[in-house]
Amino acid sequence: MGYQLSRTTADDIFKQLKKDYRIFAPMVFPGEGCYSDTDVIRYGEAETLQDIEFERKSDYSFKEALFPINETLFYFTEEETSVPALPDKGILIFLRSCDIHALKRLDSIYLNNGPEDFYYKRLREKAKFVLIGCSSTCANGFCASLGTNQTEDYDLYLKISDSTVLADCKCEELAKYFADAPKEDCVFSPDYAAENQEKVTLPKKLSVESYKNPVWDEYTSRCIGCGRCNFVCPTCTCFTMQDIIYRDNANVGERRRVWASCQVDGYTDIAGGGSFRKSQGERMRFKVMHKLYDFEKRFGFPMCVGCGRCDAVCPEYISYANLINKLAKEEPCE
Repeated sequence: MGYQLSRTTADDIFKQLKKDYRIFAPMVFPGEGCYSDTDVIRYGEAETLQDIEFERKSDYSFKEALFPINETLFYFTEEETSVPALPDKGILIFLRSCDIHALKRLDSIYLNNGPEDFYYKRLREKAKFVLIGCSSTCANGFCASLGTNQTEDYDLYLKISDSTVLADCKCEELAKYFADAPKEDCVFSPDYAAENQEKVTLPKKLSVESYKNPVWDEYTSRCIGCGRCNFVCPTCTCFTMQDIIYRDNANVGERRRVWASCQVDGYTDIAGGGSFRKSQGERMRFKVMHKLYDFEKRFGFPMCVGCGRCDAVCPEYISYANLINKLAKEEPCE
């Protein structure tokens, strides 16, 4: 159902939504960027509609709203364990088309890959999603090349201007908040980026033999193993486990899962001092082949959604998009 709202009406609806939902959205955090006196756009809990950054893509993805960076799985004492309770409120997440497609990838890993992940599922079931349109392409994204630049899988779409807010609500639960809003007879479509500055061709003939491609050696010296590409990626899902023992009682504590990166030292270390992937080239190979070959072989579509955040955040200016194009270019023609 389409609605045309004044900014005042939209603000009132947002206030009503805040009573029932924790609202996570891209927000500008002044002075908190990686360099001095730079800003960063990342997800936070928005208090007003004005808090939300609609024009620029977030530097970090939405995934921490469903897959927290540091999550307590359970508390333990000498006698029992207990799982932390969730807040009663639902979750409303603002995200772009590429990130809605990333949601499908997270669901594949945590819900459709053997036993369902209890912790992800309970957050996922509370969540609804608000689409932010893209009136133009971002600098690093290649979503059009991967077909993730458009989506119909949203609960609510908002288009913001100085004086009005256009809303397309597909969700009955959210529609009740718009009950008193004027309905538009016309049907409007979300803004989508039709093409990108960055163009990518996916390789079609990757196989286990692709692991021997000498292209990976280039990254042994270039990549510094900081892991930033993994942490900004909306589809990377690796974590490590930590047991925290409280000082007052060594038999009491909590178990946490914490984001991890396949690019950092120690990720593949095993007992006895062994390590499966020691060089950065080997780690880069693992990441790319997992996203383009292994994942698609299992689920039928590539893991990457072309958001371009990894290219934007790399301190060594390594382009994941260029690497994909190199692999595709080297494939023999039919």
